Amino acid sequence: MSDFSPLWISLKVAALAIVIIFLLGIALAYWMLKYQGRWKSLIDAFLIAPLILPPTVVGFLLLRLCGRNGPIGHITSWLGFSIVFTWYAAVISATVVAFPLMYKTTLGAFEQVDNDLLQVARTLGASERKIFWRILLPLSFPGVLAGITLAFARALGEFGATLMLAGNIPGETQTIPMAIYYAVESGQTNEGWIWVGIIMLISLSGIFAVNLSKQQRNQNFTSRATYADISNPDITQDWITPWEDRDFAISKELNHDPQSTGLYVDIQKNLIGFSISTQFSVSSNQPIGLLGTSGAGKSMLLRLIAGTEKPSQGLIVVNGKVVFDSDKQINIPARLRRVGYVVQNYALFPHMTIAENIAFGLSGKINPKMIDHKIASQLKMLHLQGMENLYPHQLSGGQQQRVAIARALAGEPDVLLLDEPFSALDTHLRNQLERQIITTLNNYDGVKVLVTHNMDEAYRICDNLLVIEKGKMIAQGSKLQIFEHPKSISVAKITGCKNFSRANLLNQQEIVALDWKVNLKISESIPADFFYVGIRAHHIKVTKEPNQVNTFICWLANQIEGYHSLTLFFKLNEPSSSKQDYHLQVEIVKDKWYEISSQSFPFYITLDPAKILLLR
Repeated sequence: MSDFSPLWISLKVAALAIVIIFLLGIALAYWMLKYQGRWKSLIDAFLIAPLILPPTVVGFLLLRLCGRNGPIGHITSWLGFSIVFTWYAAVISATVVAFPLMYKTTLGAFEQVDNDLLQVARTLGASERKIFWRILLPLSFPGVLAGITLAFARALGEFGATLMLAGNIPGETQTIPMAIYYAVESGQTNEGWIWVGIIMLISLSGIFAVNLSKQQRNQNFTSRATYADISNPDITQDWITPWEDRDFAISKELNHDPQSTGLYVDIQKNLIGFSISTQFSVSSNQPIGLLGTSGAGKSMLLRLIAGTEKPSQGLIVVNGKVVFDSDKQINIPARLRRVGYVVQNYALFPHMTIAENIAFGLSGKINPKMIDHKIASQLKMLHLQGMENLYPHQLSGGQQQRVAIARALAGEPDVLLLDEPFSALDTHLRNQLERQIITTLNNYDGVKVLVTHNMDEAYRICDNLLVIEKGKMIAQGSKLQIFEHPKSISVAKITGCKNFSRANLLNQQEIVALDWKVNLKISESIPADFFYVGIRAHHIKVTKEPNQVNTFICWLANQIEGYHSLTLFFKLNEPSSSKQDYHLQVEIVKDKWYEISSQSFPFYITLDPAKILLLR
């Protein structure tokens, strides 16, 4: 075999095709990642159709498009050249047939990148272009490389569509697959085997190189983790296009009062089967806790404030600057809102060092010396000295949390949003970091919003609370007011009250608890619109003294033992018939209960009139 032209033609065709496929595949995969229109499924089906259709069908369609009587053929004839039966016809065929592999693999790689990383990057001031080049593409690079390799191998082996559009002209359009076909047709089996070996060697070598590169990448990534945490243990859709890099003249477009500080929110967000509709304001003083059960809409509310989600309507104002106004069609991108956002999983950029993570939102905005100073300052403030060259996977959960906070604070945001910052930590570490967070928040002058479903956590960290239920704000006030004097049964439940009964008024000092079947004296004025009575489990006193106000004989139905205390389930005035037949839950320290239970029956419980809650 002396003619190697099929090899050179195949390599030339595949190389040019892969350049086109790479550029087109990356662009369309990124566009489809962001596109959420009604035609998404149809567009996706059209783009991957060449992978599903028989090559001869693809070749026939290309021939009809590029032939003399086709729309593209008319244009090329007018320009004085023809596509059919030329080597660049082979390029077109290879590009069309191999493109779906690059597109679909790249789109899958893009979709695997944690969306929280992209959302946090936007709140750090990064443009969409910077996010693409610094985060999305590097993190999805193994998938993109796999797509390139598969597409190249497919382009190298393309036969059916190429035969119909480019033909089998030796020295002109005869690629390796054509040469194999010709060798078999002419009975030259040995030559066919040679070409099969060559194309398999090229294709498999590419795949082997990709796998080897991926394996080496994983080994390097793992090796950097061997020294982690040894010397540093834990201690305490837009109206303004996101692709624009120009600096918006916000002061000309927005209402701005330099004397106004704090956060004002009055928004509505319609979701499938759920909606958020809330109004509140927060000053730049004490940190405020956003308290609610899982699924209440707390995290979505933070994303709406940060700008990573868009409200259906309403108004958001930060320090006198309108960042969202549906009536005036103002929707300032997240990167321009000056909002620091710490998500539940911290969303540290895994391919960047700790120093690079902290500096991400500062690059290009201040000089390098100032960036180094800010990094050092944040590391010192959050006790992370010596960790600047480590990677996120080399840190413990508590250290990662502090890095996420340092990154959010480095840009000196007007608002700091913390979404369940302790949810992934164990109890001991959570207690240590709570003290650190309290100190950090006290040193920060902006608006501080902490989202949590843990009432004890909210009580310890925040002096003021907002309570949210099913997307609606149902209470706002000091923590003492929210916990000691909840106005509704919903607020009482969210703040940990477990004992409730329907209730009616008897007189100005007495009510009847219908479900508990007892009359209760009340120490404060009784509102006219109450429907329920409640009392917290730790406010109920177990005693042996019957002659006290609101004291009733009781029978023990069940008990659950904790490490320090017991939860007791009592039925009032008559014996319990089963473990589920009870009126009240009581929390009591073990020693106290052991002292009482060692004495003879009966037991009594007292409901302090000052601790009884009257609820709507």
